[in-house]
Amino acid sequence: LATAKRLPIEFLKSNAVGWQDFRFFEDPAIKIPYLDPHAQEAGIKFRVSLNGPGLRTRWRKGSKASLYGLWRLDEIRAIGWTLLVEGETDTVTAWHADVPCLGLPGADGWNEPRDAAHLDGISEVYVVIEGDVNGKPDDGGARVLDWLGRSSLDGRARLLRLAPHNDLNELWLADPDVGRFRAAVKAAMDEAQTFITWAAERTDAERSDAFEAAGDLTDDPAVLDRFAEALASSGVAGLEREARLVYLALTSRLLDRPQGVVIKGVSAAGKSFLLKSVVRFFPESAFYELTAQSERALLYGTEPLAHRFLVIAEWAALAGREFGPYLLRSLISEQRLRYEVVELDPKTNQHVTRLIERPGPTSALISTTDVVTDDQLETRLMSVTVSDTAEQTAAVLGVLADETPHSVDLGSWLALQRWLERGPREVTIPFAPALAKLVPPKAVRLRRDFGALLVLIRACALLHQANRRRDRAGRIVATLEDYDTVRALVGGTIAAAVEATVPATVRELVAAIPMLGDEKTGVTRRKLAEALSLDVSSISRRVKRAESYVVNLEDRRNKAARYWTGDPLPDDVEILPSLDRLADACWAEA
Repeated sequence: LATAKRLPIEFLKSNAVGWQDFRFFEDPAIKIPYLDPHAQEAGIKFRVSLNGPGLRTRWRKGSKASLYGLWRLDEIRAIGWTLLVEGETDTVTAWHADVPCLGLPGADGWNEPRDAAHLDGISEVYVVIEGDVNGKPDDGGARVLDWLGRSSLDGRARLLRLAPHNDLNELWLADPDVGRFRAAVKAAMDEAQTFITWAAERTDAERSDAFEAAGDLTDDPAVLDRFAEALASSGVAGLEREARLVYLALTSRLLDRPQGVVIKGVSAAGKSFLLKSVVRFFPESAFYELTAQSERALLYGTEPLAHRFLVIAEWAALAGREFGPYLLRSLISEQRLRYEVVELDPKTNQHVTRLIERPGPTSALISTTDVVTDDQLETRLMSVTVSDTAEQTAAVLGVLADETPHSVDLGSWLALQRWLERGPREVTIPFAPALAKLVPPKAVRLRRDFGALLVLIRACALLHQANRRRDRAGRIVATLEDYDTVRALVGGTIAAAVEATVPATVRELVAAIPMLGDEKTGVTRRKLAEALSLDVSSISRRVKRAESYVVNLEDRRNKAARYWTGDPLPDDVEILPSLDRLADACWAEA
């Protein structure tokens, strides 16, 4: 290794580095100690081959990966800057020339909770981006750039490119003279671009490319109508309101507090199919789809959650447990998870604590057959029930019978969302104070529902930003059109949630009962199902939603229910004002 890398073997074996010859299962190897900031052994890595296929290194069992060179932190802090490179060989190459340096245990070996604090007090971190002769990042360099964008280093990081050389040792091999090597490193440092500048330039370029690929979707004032048409072309029958709401909700991922949705309905109503169909219009960076998960998966998972939605195809995957739904509620409410666990340190055999952090903001899209999922989760997500009418069933049967291939070009839709991801995200709602005065403070949960309404208005303005003006601070200005669009989607849902209105399906059910029986015998589920052209399961769901407006006269166990009307239906109360009322209020305050 010393010959191949042109480094003095005495230096590699010295106390300054501490590498040793070793036998790894009878094969020759190099023992590379990883020391902590106090120069205590934290792990051992073995280099088992110089080149060739397969893994070239192995960790000793029980070793804890970390940055390489932590025992040099005091002298690095005194200097005020450091290189950050991939691997131990590049690190010791820098040390041989007295260049301050720390090593990553791999291109994607940065661990924010573990590593970030070690670099406190170091004002500039020059991160070597490995690449080809033209400076284009290779696979390892791309992975470094990826985690840099999620780390707290981004403000201090400068990108060190060594083209035409790939890495630090290759630069050394080209001219193994300490003075000239240091001069070459200094020249590269002088040309190093800040990560923030590089990220901004990349974002601008990617946004421009996405704008071209999205075509006229970016400035179409009827883009939600076009989405509904495209969704229908892909084989989704009806459900336009539900689909538009889910689309806006997923778009809200770009905001500081996204708004989730739970889709409810009887089995086979098309809930999961609707979710799967809508998320196809979004890039994978927008969502993380799950069929089920363990109780603590949200804690220990590695999939990024920030500005992303969890798509859970069936609530039953979490229902009946306690900790999993608690973590989901906490993640949605607090927009992050901070959870301290107790672990056994294998070196000291002592219990120690470790803080697990999963940053958001995050929300969820869930489908379920339950009328109520979780009492606390219900107030955090917007609920919408898919139609169970005979007309909707006929529409679905028509789509199934149609042998014409259902397809839609998703490229422009994916590009539209990539364009939004890389653009401005600040939205102001100038009419929010007037709106707040018009909403009657009927229930405590309106405190959350009003916030959800504002989120969806911001998402609508964000989607239509090409047709919205900006204020002096550069924020997108939401319009009354955005309010009108969102009111049509969630006005009834919000009113029903605070019991200001009774859903039309419940009114239909209550009105049918006196026409089918009398107050002594009541009406059976089957009779109601026949009269309303519904199946029995749909009648059961409507009865649950009807609460005190429908009572069961049958008090004997294992006997069929006999329904009759209960409390009189109240008059509907308008919770969200009409567009005209809001416009008049805004004009009066102008």
